[in-house]
Amino acid sequence: MKLAPIVFLHKFSVTLLALLKPLGIWGVGGLAFIDSALIPIPVSMDGVVIGYVATNHHKFLLYSLVAAAASALGSLVPFYIGRAGGELFLLKRINRERYERIRDRFERQEFLAIMVPAMLPPPTPLKLFEFAAGVFEMKTMPFLLAIFCGKLTQFLVCSILTIWFGPALLHSLKHLIHAHFDLVVGIGIAALIWLVLFIVRKVFDGRKGVELPSEDGV
Repeated sequence: MKLAPIVFLHKFSVTLLALLKPLGIWGVGGLAFIDSALIPIPVSMDGVVIGYVATNHHKFLLYSLVAAAASALGSLVPFYIGRAGGELFLLKRINRERYERIRDRFERQEFLAIMVPAMLPPPTPLKLFEFAAGVFEMKTMPFLLAIFCGKLTQFLVCSILTIWFGPALLHSLKHLIHAHFDLVVGIGIAALIWLVLFIVRKVFDGRKGVELPSEDGV
């Protein structure tokens, strides 16, 4: 009896996938929105985008943009659930001191704390991060932008690799990522931190030697 809801959800998801997938760009958007709004479809969205791109290469950018935008809009569901009652939910499971430490860490890097998980493939628990963003009252527009940027990066990378190497190789890479998920996440975060530091250093170095206006020159 306990398996009945799971079986129903699977049948519902398969039916939904069959109905929306033939609709082209509208199917991509609809599947991405539903998948992001707490209702998982039986395959990951990057797999859906790969399927579309494999049959229609020249629309890869459009597919990626629509899927990323729809995913961002759908993510507002767990976000607002977290904002509505997430704090009480967390405080029933952790004490106030630990809650405030987690909140402070999140607020220091809230954009990256959402964008990085959005970039990563399943089984990244992205909805937990979206829920946490609502709990910690992240502003809506930066939240949407972080999800959009992360998802667009994920879908574009999948699309380009599909065009270059074909979907078969990309699916093999996904299985490899799943088998070594912790290592991949660690490398990805380290690479992102290095990139941010590199950009900051370049900006800082570019400003060296620029003289400030003096009073004599005014």
